[in-house]
Amino acid sequence: MATKQDCITISEPLIPPIDTDPTQAAWQTWQQQMRQRFPAQVYARGFSGYKKPIVRRFFQGSTVIFDCPPAQMPTPATLVIWGRQAVSAWEAEHCRIIRLEDGFIRSVGLGADLIQPLSWALDTCGIYYDATQPSDLENLLENYHFDTALLSRAQALRQRLVAAGLTKYNVGTATWQRPTVANPVILVPGQVESDASLAFGAPGLRNNLDLLKAVRLANPAAYILYKPHPDVVAGLRKRGQGEDEARQWCDEIVVDVAMGALLEQVDAVHTLTSLSGFEALLRGKQVVCYGLPFYAGWGLTEDVLTVGRRTRTLQLDELVAATLILYPTYVSRSNGQFTTPEQALDELLRWRGQMPVLPWWRLWLRGFLKIEILLKACFKE
Repeated sequence: MATKQDCITISEPLIPPIDTDPTQAAWQTWQQQMRQRFPAQVYARGFSGYKKPIVRRFFQGSTVIFDCPPAQMPTPATLVIWGRQAVSAWEAEHCRIIRLEDGFIRSVGLGADLIQPLSWALDTCGIYYDATQPSDLENLLENYHFDTALLSRAQALRQRLVAAGLTKYNVGTATWQRPTVANPVILVPGQVESDASLAFGAPGLRNNLDLLKAVRLANPAAYILYKPHPDVVAGLRKRGQGEDEARQWCDEIVVDVAMGALLEQVDAVHTLTSLSGFEALLRGKQVVCYGLPFYAGWGLTEDVLTVGRRTRTLQLDELVAATLILYPTYVSRSNGQFTTPEQALDELLRWRGQMPVLPWWRLWLRGFLKIEILLKACFKE
């Protein structure tokens, strides 16, 4: 487990320039600074052939050496791994660990479908969904001084995201109409129950059905809407324990509706650790957290649990500035250079407008994953 001295966070994060003209000195300087954040050589392990080129893009200022035997690595070495993968005793002692995870403005399409990301989090301290220890994002939220210019930029970015109806994956084509009821409408987003965000961010309730039951018992008169996770709907991840009983605890289940459109029509979101809670905050909705997501504990959500390290009360645009501007790394799909969240948003809008269709090999892979999930379920039974 990383400790405070293991973190190699730059004390002042590199703020992307507003002027994105590639001929301007400020842009070129920022590109150079981004490429110099990490050592000339970094070591990475555990990445699939699909992800290796993406790792190289996000560490384009360094040479990335994959799956090097520990005996051939220098000490100290910088080791890149995905998410909350465990590290060996040797790696913990001799390596500076950088953990990677999807960013919050990611793609048009699901990560499980191998849709390439616009942003990743490169965390040198922990990872944002792991509430058991600090992360670079938590340290920013707890300690960073957000000046007026940065907050204005965060506000403009938030307003653009909301106006465009954008969320992390931007999937769903069906429409949904809010029922004509006087009672509040509560959205409960389903999660993939095997995800690390629940293992490391939900020390109490940890499955979708138990969350639905808790929401219903606390809000007996509310109109409760349940949205299964899109990876589960697509058959790319296993359904949650007892999730077939979800209809008994909610008024309606929605499937192929874009999260952005759904959030506009509900009054509140009740969640374990889903990013949908953060996306609801962007839209001024009430958010109740039954777990410990990165956006909880700052005075913006109603929290069933608490994190003692989070002592600061934040404004919404301080949360946005840290989460969408300072913390993630964005790489352009068009030119492969580091880019800004605003440019990533521009690219995402163009991408969404092209209505991407999965190529045959991704459809084949989706079918293979479905079969694998079914076989695992049969053997487990």
